[in-house]
Amino acid sequence: MDLFNKVKANLQGHDKTIVLPEGTDARVLHAAVRLAEEGIVKPILLGNEEDVRDAAVEASIDLKDIEIINPLKVTYFDELVESFVERRAGRNTVEQARELLKNVNYFGTMLVYTGRADGLVSGAIHSTADTVRPALQIIRTKPGVSKTSGAFIMMKGEEKLVFADCAITVAPTSQELAEIAIESAKTAQSFGIDPRVAMLSFSTKGSAVTEETTKVADAVKIAKELAPELTLDGEFQFDAAYVPEVAKTKAPESEIQGDANVFVFPSLEAGNIGYKLTERLGGYEAIGPILQGLNMPVNDLSRGCSADDVYKLSLMTAAQSL
Repeated sequence: MDLFNKVKANLQGHDKTIVLPEGTDARVLHAAVRLAEEGIVKPILLGNEEDVRDAAVEASIDLKDIEIINPLKVTYFDELVESFVERRAGRNTVEQARELLKNVNYFGTMLVYTGRADGLVSGAIHSTADTVRPALQIIRTKPGVSKTSGAFIMMKGEEKLVFADCAITVAPTSQELAEIAIESAKTAQSFGIDPRVAMLSFSTKGSAVTEETTKVADAVKIAKELAPELTLDGEFQFDAAYVPEVAKTKAPESEIQGDANVFVFPSLEAGNIGYKLTERLGGYEAIGPILQGLNMPVNDLSRGCSADDVYKLSLMTAAQSL
């Protein structure tokens, strides 16, 4: 059974709801119809209902009975405003809250925060910052996680790998890298992958010693202290983490012997370049970024996404809420 069939099987009977703020985008509309027809995850579209239905007609899409919410017309808008002001603890006035909640990403995130939806998927027409900022302000990170991070599930045939952080943290510290490693392992587990975590660098087990390699080596120590049950090691060059023959030569004593399936990159530039190379040259499908470390699931699309990307990320977001 492939990854998405497993995800759908796990979601059966849980009645999860995913809010899609970009209700006039044709890709989002196609994904919403697909989700609704399968009946596993319920989509909610945000936007002016007339505009959403006009966009559906233009794209030759029948929305049938899919729920459309206009943030400006809901009876509980004032209740959301009050809840937002309370959550922000004095950082925003009621007037500011009312203006912010007219924004579909803020409104959608409040639906998740107040339990009216189980997760949110945005980013088809919004920037990463537009999606992530409301999540950080409202949902916030879990205890013990200082920053959110972005992971991709990389798939090719039967192979499934997790790459992180490829989307959020530009220059993580050792502590942040350790947190990213632990959260990436949890992401792997939530999608049926038994995590074997490699912390990547341009050095393998001290073959080079610089500020950059020491940062990763220190992150390995921290991660092992925080989550001793994980199979995790480093620092590794990618070939030592992925190719058994190389691992025997470069890291013969490591518990990772070229069989890692979760790869933690030392910086955002390395992670972002790495996943795009793997996708474009290696022929892997990249699903994500999946935002890690939040109290409730909110995920970000690429603005170059397809309807299939929206559909798959919606399923994975629902799976995170189980």
